[in-house]
Amino acid sequence: MSNLVTGDGRTHMKTGLMRESLVSRALGGRTEGGKVRGGQAGGVGEVPAKAVLPLVEALAHAKQSHKMVLGVGGGARSRHTQAIGMDLGLPVGGLARIVGGAEEQNRDMLQFLLAPHGGITFIKDHFQDLQLFLNGGMIPICIGQPPYHFLEPPPRENTRLPDNGPDVGLFLMAEVIGAARMIYVKDVDGVYDGNPHQDPDAKRYSTVSAEELLAKPHSLPIERELLHTLQRARLIREVRVINGLQPENLLDALAGEEVGTLITGVQEGSLA
Repeated sequence: MSNLVTGDGRTHMKTGLMRESLVSRALGGRTEGGKVRGGQAGGVGEVPAKAVLPLVEALAHAKQSHKMVLGVGGGARSRHTQAIGMDLGLPVGGLARIVGGAEEQNRDMLQFLLAPHGGITFIKDHFQDLQLFLNGGMIPICIGQPPYHFLEPPPRENTRLPDNGPDVGLFLMAEVIGAARMIYVKDVDGVYDGNPHQDPDAKRYSTVSAEELLAKPHSLPIERELLHTLQRARLIREVRVINGLQPENLLDALAGEEVGTLITGVQEGSLA
């Protein structure tokens, strides 16, 4: 790695924090920035406040008529974390263990924004308390990464990246508690029959089966392992992918309306 510095018997990452004291006033001055309100969630990448805050308002409104458990992914920070971990030679179990830290940052930011509406930090070690949180009118917010950690199974394909990410982790939790709906909030309108960023003629599915999507070679907005898991599920037989940059989509999806793409374990697909 070009960002590694050696020569004193140790290996350093070349950053502004290298060989610095974290209590240095000079360092503090260099890291000072303007006010920040926003964050990353659900793979959206660098999400400005104008995208996050309307979604927070929609969630607060939805709480009046729905009991919800919210989960977050790590977005770009998780990918950066995994890239560093791969450069350092971490095995797949080590990579699965470290990505949760980025997700915790996003969880905390979303919890801060939803705190006035009952948003609380939900740690999976307190799973047995979930019904108390929901019956108390709270909005539990957790990270999505499943707790396999060092016991992460070997990947299906020839890769060092973990197959099980936040999409799978949140689905497993929804399956265990028997959730009425599983909704994935992304930054795309749904799932397409091609890559819409490369193919202008790609069409969005209104409904599609997990089997059909697994046969597609192009990138998907959800993890492929989620599709395998959906095929084996007993309680949740379908999930919906919506565009969270349009907050009204969330309210429509919670109301059971057809928005985005519905992915099923058995049903044949159809294009919108």
